[in-house]
Amino acid sequence: MANVDMSGKTVLITGGNAGIGKHATIALAKLGAKVVFTARDLRKGDLARGEAREAAASEDIDCMSLDLASFASIERFAEEFLDGYPRLDVLVLNAGLILDERSETQEGFETTFGVNHLGHFYLTSLLRERLEASAPARVVVVSSDAHKGAPRGLDFDDLMRRNSYGGWKAYCQSKLANILFARELGRRLEGTGVTANALHPGLVRTRFARDGDLGGPLSRLLVAIGTPFMISPEQGARTTVHVASAPELEGKSGGYYAKCRPAKSTPAARDDQAAARLWTISEELVANALAAKQA
Repeated sequence: MANVDMSGKTVLITGGNAGIGKHATIALAKLGAKVVFTARDLRKGDLARGEAREAAASEDIDCMSLDLASFASIERFAEEFLDGYPRLDVLVLNAGLILDERSETQEGFETTFGVNHLGHFYLTSLLRERLEASAPARVVVVSSDAHKGAPRGLDFDDLMRRNSYGGWKAYCQSKLANILFARELGRRLEGTGVTANALHPGLVRTRFARDGDLGGPLSRLLVAIGTPFMISPEQGARTTVHVASAPELEGKSGGYYAKCRPAKSTPAARDDQAAARLWTISEELVANALAAKQA
């Protein structure tokens, strides 16, 4: 990536104060991009911003507050971002979580699905016009090979996991939703100069599943057992950076990448009917939530 020049481009990364997002921030800033990353906790975000600026030797790194579990926060963030940044060349949907216990977002959505998919779905809709105005532009969706844990596809009858909840199952479903979203978004953006692709960063050794999300003893044990086989966050960010910046991906959409090259997703993740259905349902869920706020 050393020969890629991102000068003049603005990149937005959700959840960039730690792990993959933080290292993607540093790498893209090193390529010359202006990078804005988000954090739920601005105190942690400000600390990470200082560290990232030092590591990248760049002052063009900013941090903004965003809680994807709150539509009010998403709307506030989008308004502030659009007011402060005239361009959006790359949108990296990186933030995510996994929870042992079922909980709900402010709008009443199951939190894993609400944050990992619906929050990003709504955010993208609010930023879409700016992306199109900045074309050629890219949407990069950080999914996971965990989507293979949902081989039968999305459970459209229980997307909110009210009938049966398991933290890992909910996470796998949300990662499948990420790929289907990128696929359908890419289709809907055809002819605009904006592309959308999903990726698997690898099994990455980060604080993910330790800092207040996966709290159960079994989950912590699995993370501990798997840690020796994990790659570093810096290595995990490479595919994100590749999909965000590689010249050879210009104009390519609807793909799934791992280890900086095309990868094979499951048949369920390549189901265009399911992708279109998820989009329609997501639009309805967002519209109903917004209507409820106005009531």
